[in-house]
Amino acid sequence: MVRNKRSVPTLAAVAVLIVLISLVVWWANRRSVASPPVTTPELAALRIAPPGPMSGYSRDRFPLWASGPDSCDTREIVLQRQGANVTRDNRCKAVSGTWTSPYDGVKITEAGKVDIDHMVPLAEAWRSGATSWTDERRKQFANDLTNPQLFAVSANANRSKGDQDPAQWKPPLRTFWCTYAKDYVTVKAAYQLTVDQAEHDALAEMLGTCQEQK
Repeated sequence: MVRNKRSVPTLAAVAVLIVLISLVVWWANRRSVASPPVTTPELAALRIAPPGPMSGYSRDRFPLWASGPDSCDTREIVLQRQGANVTRDNRCKAVSGTWTSPYDGVKITEAGKVDIDHMVPLAEAWRSGATSWTDERRKQFANDLTNPQLFAVSANANRSKGDQDPAQWKPPLRTFWCTYAKDYVTVKAAYQLTVDQAEHDALAEMLGTCQEQK
């Protein structure tokens, strides 16, 4: 009897393929089980509503950057408190220092290359309630140094995020998802802004990663 010499390697290749597919399925299931959606009291308290229209929106409706102590504006204050070894000139401008972008881990050593990101984007605030605010309230939101609203980040991360909510954009660093979701919910709650259903579900998914960090 003559054996087909190709049968053995062919069967071996099929076996390897089955093992690889099984590993992929196992890994996908492991990830989903490891990070189940989480609804915190703060997230549950946010009102779910469809996003509003963008009619009338302009970044000029959210004045940047307000002056603070020692003639330092909001941007410079954020650079000072989120950077390491920051030095400033006599006009309060950062001239040196090191900043680590929490979204993607990028280290930046030139202040001019640091972007200041709004945790809840200005346009997203407009879609979820800011249309009814006074100009002074919008200015407060755009320059909020009390809530976790302003972050020194890399230009690439800031521009890839744009005005997208968590259903459309998440930080490249998964390890920052927990903090990102908590801070996002904190800001939305502080200003009584709504979330849409997809946004709510994405926040719940990101909050699920908090379990991974324990």
